[in-house]
Amino acid sequence: MLKLHYNLEKLSMGLVGAIIAVASVGGIVEIAPLFTIEETVEIPDDLRPHTPLELAGREIYIREGCYACHSQMIRSLADEIDRYGPYSLAAESAWDRPMLWGSKRTGPDLARLGEKYSDDWHVAHLIDPRSVVPVSIMPSYPWLMRPLDTGLLQGGIATLARLGVPYDDDMIANSVADARAQSQPDSDGAADVRARYGEGVAVRAFDGDPARLTEMDAMVAYLQSLGTLTRAAYGLPAEGAE
Repeated sequence: MLKLHYNLEKLSMGLVGAIIAVASVGGIVEIAPLFTIEETVEIPDDLRPHTPLELAGREIYIREGCYACHSQMIRSLADEIDRYGPYSLAAESAWDRPMLWGSKRTGPDLARLGEKYSDDWHVAHLIDPRSVVPVSIMPSYPWLMRPLDTGLLQGGIATLARLGVPYDDDMIANSVADARAQSQPDSDGAADVRARYGEGVAVRAFDGDPARLTEMDAMVAYLQSLGTLTRAAYGLPAEGAE
Protein backbone atom coordinates (compact mmCIF):
# COMPACT_ATOMS: atom_id res chain seq x y z
CA MET A 1 0.00 0.00 0.00
CA LEU A 2 2.83 2.37 0.85
CA LYS A 3 4.51 1.54 -2.45
CA LEU A 4 1.31 2.33 -4.33
CA HIS A 5 1.03 5.66 -2.55
CA TYR A 6 4.71 6.41 -3.19
CA ASN A 7 4.30 5.70 -6.91
CA LEU A 8 1.14 7.81 -7.00
CA GLU A 9 3.02 10.75 -5.53
CA LYS A 10 5.35 10.65 -8.52
CA LEU A 11 2.39 11.29 -10.83
CA SER A 12 1.03 14.73 -9.98
CA MET A 13 -2.13 14.38 -12.08
CA GLY A 14 -2.75 10.94 -10.67
CA LEU A 15 -2.43 12.28 -7.14
CA VAL A 16 -4.83 15.12 -7.95
CA GLY A 17 -7.31 12.63 -9.39
CA ALA A 18 -7.07 10.45 -6.29
CA ILE A 19 -7.64 13.46 -4.01
CA ILE A 20 -10.70 14.47 -6.04
CA ALA A 21 -12.07 10.92 -5.88
CA VAL A 22 -11.64 10.65 -2.12
CA ALA A 23 -13.09 14.14 -1.53
CA SER A 24 -16.04 13.30 -3.78
CA VAL A 25 -16.87 10.23 -1.73
CA GLY A 26 -16.85 12.30 1.45
CA GLY A 27 -18.95 14.99 -0.19
CA ILE A 28 -21.54 12.52 -1.43
CA VAL A 29 -21.84 10.97 2.03
CA GLU A 30 -22.53 14.40 3.53
CA ILE A 31 -24.65 15.91 0.75
CA ALA A 32 -26.82 13.00 -0.39
CA PRO A 33 -28.92 12.82 2.81
CA LEU A 34 -29.89 16.47 2.34
CA PHE A 35 -31.99 15.52 -0.68
CA THR A 36 -34.26 13.51 1.62
CA ILE A 37 -34.34 16.06 4.45
CA GLU A 38 -38.06 16.76 3.99
CA GLU A 39 -38.77 13.06 4.46
CA THR A 40 -36.45 12.47 7.40
CA VAL A 41 -37.09 15.62 9.47
CA GLU A 42 -40.65 15.78 10.74
CA ILE A 43 -41.63 19.33 11.67
CA PRO A 44 -43.43 19.45 15.05
CA ASP A 45 -47.04 20.61 14.97
CA ASP A 46 -46.36 23.25 17.61
CA LEU A 47 -43.20 24.71 16.04
CA ARG A 48 -43.70 28.44 15.53
CA PRO A 49 -41.53 30.77 13.47
CA HIS A 50 -39.64 33.60 15.10
CA THR A 51 -41.52 36.84 15.56
CA PRO A 52 -40.19 39.86 13.64
CA LEU A 53 -38.48 41.20 16.78
CA GLU A 54 -36.87 37.83 17.54
CA LEU A 55 -35.80 37.53 13.93
CA ALA A 56 -34.19 40.98 14.09
CA GLY A 57 -32.37 39.85 17.22
CA ARG A 58 -31.17 36.74 15.43
CA GLU A 59 -29.69 38.89 12.67
CA ILE A 60 -27.88 40.98 15.29
CA TYR A 61 -26.67 37.77 16.98
CA ILE A 62 -25.16 36.71 13.66
CA ARG A 63 -23.83 40.19 12.90
CA GLU A 64 -21.95 40.38 16.21
CA GLY A 65 -20.44 36.92 15.72
CA CYS A 66 -22.07 35.35 18.77
CA TYR A 67 -22.27 32.02 16.96
CA ALA A 68 -18.46 31.86 16.89
CA CYS A 69 -18.34 31.29 20.67
CA HIS A 70 -21.77 29.82 21.42
CA SER A 71 -23.22 26.72 19.79
CA GLN A 72 -26.93 25.94 19.68
CA MET A 73 -26.59 22.17 19.59
CA ILE A 74 -26.84 19.99 22.66
CA ARG A 75 -25.28 16.63 21.93
CA SER A 76 -26.77 13.32 23.08
CA LEU A 77 -24.19 12.88 25.85
CA ALA A 78 -25.17 12.43 29.49
CA ASP A 79 -23.12 15.34 30.81
CA GLU A 80 -24.50 17.71 28.16
CA ILE A 81 -28.08 16.68 28.83
CA ASP A 82 -27.54 17.09 32.57
CA ARG A 83 -26.22 20.61 32.05
CA TYR A 84 -28.29 21.96 29.18
CA GLY A 85 -31.43 19.81 28.91
CA PRO A 86 -32.72 17.47 26.16
CA TYR A 87 -30.42 17.03 23.17
CA SER A 88 -31.16 19.13 20.10
CA LEU A 89 -33.48 17.83 17.40
CA ALA A 90 -33.05 18.74 13.74
CA ALA A 91 -36.75 19.55 13.64
CA GLU A 92 -36.25 22.40 16.12
CA SER A 93 -34.14 24.23 13.54
CA ALA A 94 -36.26 23.33 10.53
CA TRP A 95 -36.96 26.98 9.71
CA ASP A 96 -33.59 28.48 10.67
CA ARG A 97 -31.87 30.24 7.77
CA PRO A 98 -29.00 29.69 8.40
CA MET A 99 -28.97 27.16 11.20
CA LEU A 100 -26.65 27.95 14.11
CA TRP A 101 -25.91 24.54 15.61
CA GLY A 102 -22.11 24.84 15.55
CA SER A 103 -19.51 23.07 17.65
CA LYS A 104 -17.34 25.87 19.07
CA ARG A 105 -17.89 26.57 22.75
CA THR A 106 -15.85 29.37 24.16
CA GLY A 107 -19.06 30.14 26.03
CA PRO A 108 -21.92 27.80 27.02
CA ASP A 109 -24.40 26.32 24.58
CA LEU A 110 -27.50 28.50 24.16
CA ALA A 111 -29.96 26.03 22.63
CA ARG A 112 -32.25 26.10 25.68
CA LEU A 113 -31.39 29.52 27.09
CA GLY A 114 -34.90 30.94 26.76
CA GLU A 115 -36.41 32.23 30.04
CA LYS A 116 -33.53 30.79 32.07
CA TYR A 117 -32.49 34.31 33.10
CA SER A 118 -34.43 37.55 33.44
CA ASP A 119 -34.45 40.28 30.80
CA ASP A 120 -32.56 42.54 33.21
CA TRP A 121 -29.84 39.90 33.57
CA HIS A 122 -29.42 39.68 29.80
CA VAL A 123 -29.26 43.47 29.42
CA ALA A 124 -26.62 43.74 32.14
CA HIS A 125 -24.70 40.79 30.73
CA LEU A 126 -24.60 42.21 27.22
CA ILE A 127 -23.58 45.70 28.36
CA ASP A 128 -20.98 44.51 30.88
CA PRO A 129 -20.58 40.72 31.08
CA ARG A 130 -18.34 40.83 34.15
CA SER A 131 -20.99 42.66 36.16
CA VAL A 132 -22.95 39.39 36.40
CA VAL A 133 -20.28 36.78 35.57
CA PRO A 134 -16.97 38.00 37.06
CA VAL A 135 -14.84 35.41 35.24
CA SER A 136 -16.46 36.03 31.85
CA ILE A 137 -14.19 36.70 28.85
CA MET A 138 -17.10 37.80 26.67
CA PRO A 139 -16.76 41.26 25.07
CA SER A 140 -19.19 44.05 25.94
CA TYR A 141 -21.93 45.21 23.56
CA PRO A 142 -23.07 48.60 24.93
CA TRP A 143 -24.03 49.84 21.45
CA LEU A 144 -27.01 47.47 21.44
CA MET A 145 -28.92 50.21 23.27
CA ARG A 146 -29.14 52.16 20.00
CA PRO A 147 -32.44 52.27 18.03
CA LEU A 148 -33.35 49.18 16.02
CA ASP A 149 -33.36 49.64 12.25
CA THR A 150 -36.51 47.90 10.96
CA GLY A 151 -36.03 48.91 7.32
CA LEU A 152 -35.11 45.41 6.10
CA LEU A 153 -37.43 43.48 8.39
CA GLN A 154 -40.42 43.09 6.08
CA GLY A 155 -38.27 42.10 3.12
CA GLY A 156 -36.40 39.56 5.23
CA ILE A 157 -39.59 37.90 6.42
CA ALA A 158 -40.99 37.86 2.87
CA THR A 159 -37.81 36.11 1.71
CA LEU A 160 -38.06 33.50 4.47
CA ALA A 161 -41.68 32.90 3.48
CA ARG A 162 -40.55 32.08 -0.05
CA LEU A 163 -38.06 29.62 1.42
CA GLY A 164 -40.84 27.75 3.21
CA VAL A 165 -41.05 29.39 6.63
CA PRO A 166 -44.80 29.70 7.38
CA TYR A 167 -45.14 33.47 7.42
CA ASP A 168 -48.46 34.46 5.85
CA ASP A 169 -49.31 37.73 4.09
CA ASP A 170 -50.69 39.21 7.32
CA MET A 171 -47.45 38.47 9.18
CA ILE A 172 -45.38 40.00 6.40
CA ALA A 173 -47.52 43.14 6.10
CA ASN A 174 -47.47 43.76 9.87
CA SER A 175 -43.86 42.77 10.54
CA VAL A 176 -42.62 46.23 11.55
CA ALA A 177 -45.70 46.98 13.65
CA ASP A 178 -45.41 43.58 15.36
CA ALA A 179 -41.72 44.19 16.15
CA ARG A 180 -42.62 47.41 17.92
CA ALA A 181 -45.68 45.98 19.65
CA GLN A 182 -43.80 43.01 21.09
CA SER A 183 -41.66 45.40 23.13
CA GLN A 184 -44.70 47.47 24.19
CA PRO A 185 -46.96 45.20 26.28
CA ASP A 186 -49.55 47.93 26.89
CA SER A 187 -49.90 48.89 23.22
CA ASP A 188 -52.92 48.10 21.07
CA GLY A 189 -50.79 45.84 18.87
CA ALA A 190 -49.60 43.53 21.66
CA ALA A 191 -52.68 41.33 21.33
CA ASP A 192 -52.13 41.14 17.57
CA VAL A 193 -48.62 39.75 18.10
CA ARG A 194 -50.01 36.96 20.26
CA ALA A 195 -52.84 36.32 17.80
CA ARG A 196 -50.35 35.87 14.96
CA TYR A 197 -47.59 33.98 16.78
CA GLY A 198 -49.30 32.31 19.73
CA GLU A 199 -50.10 33.06 23.34
CA GLY A 200 -46.72 31.73 24.44
CA VAL A 201 -44.85 34.60 22.79
CA ALA A 202 -43.14 36.93 25.27
CA VAL A 203 -44.50 40.49 24.95
CA ARG A 204 -42.66 42.93 27.19
CA ALA A 205 -40.14 45.77 27.25
CA PHE A 206 -37.04 43.61 27.00
CA ASP A 207 -34.61 46.51 27.52
CA GLY A 208 -36.74 47.94 30.34
CA ASP A 209 -38.11 50.92 28.42
CA PRO A 210 -41.32 50.43 26.36
CA ALA A 211 -41.02 53.95 24.93
CA ARG A 212 -38.15 52.93 22.65
CA LEU A 213 -37.31 50.05 20.33
CA THR A 214 -33.65 49.12 20.50
CA GLU A 215 -31.29 46.45 19.24
CA MET A 216 -31.17 45.30 22.86
CA ASP A 217 -34.91 44.61 22.73
CA ALA A 218 -34.38 42.47 19.66
CA MET A 219 -31.36 40.60 21.00
CA VAL A 220 -32.94 39.79 24.35
CA ALA A 221 -36.22 38.77 22.68
CA TYR A 222 -34.25 36.34 20.51
CA LEU A 223 -32.24 34.92 23.40
CA GLN A 224 -35.43 34.43 25.43
CA SER A 225 -36.98 32.50 22.52
CA LEU A 226 -34.21 29.91 22.27
CA GLY A 227 -35.56 26.48 23.11
CA THR A 228 -39.14 27.72 23.47
CA LEU A 229 -40.40 27.50 19.89
CA THR A 230 -41.52 23.88 20.29
CA ARG A 231 -41.92 21.32 23.08
CA ALA A 232 -40.86 18.43 20.85
CA ALA A 233 -37.48 17.84 22.50
CA TYR A 234 -39.21 17.24 25.82
CA GLY A 235 -41.51 14.64 24.31
CA LEU A 236 -44.52 16.73 25.27
CA PRO A 237 -47.61 17.40 23.14
CA ALA A 238 -48.36 20.89 21.95
CA GLU A 239 -50.42 22.99 24.36
CA GLY A 240 -54.08 22.33 23.78
CA ALA A 241 -53.48 19.01 22.06
CA GLU A 242 -55.56 16.06 23.20
